[in-house]
Amino acid sequence: MGDLLSRWHSALAEQSPVAVATVIEGPGVGGKILVTPDAHTGTAGNDELDKAVVETARGLLEGGKTGTAHFGPRGQRRMEDVAVFIQSFAPPPKMYVFGAIDFASAVARAGKFMGYRVIVCDARPVFATRDRFPTADEIVVAWPDEFLKTAEVDKRSVICVLTHDPKFDVPVLKAALETDAGYIGAMGSRRTHDNRTARLKEEGVTDEQLARISSPIGLDIGARTPEETAVAIAAEIVALHTGHSGGRLAERSGPIHTSDPDMPAAPDERDAAGATKKR
Repeated sequence: MGDLLSRWHSALAEQSPVAVATVIEGPGVGGKILVTPDAHTGTAGNDELDKAVVETARGLLEGGKTGTAHFGPRGQRRMEDVAVFIQSFAPPPKMYVFGAIDFASAVARAGKFMGYRVIVCDARPVFATRDRFPTADEIVVAWPDEFLKTAEVDKRSVICVLTHDPKFDVPVLKAALETDAGYIGAMGSRRTHDNRTARLKEEGVTDEQLARISSPIGLDIGARTPEETAVAIAAEIVALHTGHSGGRLAERSGPIHTSDPDMPAAPDERDAAGATKKR
């Protein structure tokens, strides 16, 4: 327990993501596991249960969420024998929105709703204003690429390039590809993206790096308005994170939720209307 507390205090002091999982019901009540993105210490009772708890804790930690998960005595999903309270200590993931256009305002609102710390950046002070982006956590007036080079970006970060202007989006995309951002999306038509790709290649960007860019940005749902486009972008971010294709649930066979080890187990199989679906 002393080692667990010591590591917990160190993580908090360093403002590093960390979660503490505590067995609150079932065998092994009081057992604790400290979980970071790369390691863990402690036990919930046995190796199988520890593995399930650690996987679920990392899924919650990635989103900066706290909650109670239930398992079987050997870590089985969708059983109620063991209840584990998982408390995350992590700053919210960041969403960087470049380009203070109308679409960016809608994307910023969607990002805030999803739990991101939203930072809007544009080099033009007349557009990058609090009146236009009331929900943003931070508004930065600077050249996007210069700002991004000094910004804190990790695997949980999302970068949305909506500038639609080569003098802005080519440099910022090049800077984005040098980060560990989990999602990089860029607005523009296919022709715009082809031209942008050619310019990035001239800057030395490789095909492997270019494959990280989602462009045209968003899922294909026929979005036209800024709000619809924001929904399409938000959906693509979720789909990429969970490894789903983004198709219609009504046309999918099998369970709605996969056993993605990085995501917490869902309590049941429910559709958007709340009706339980059959497996």
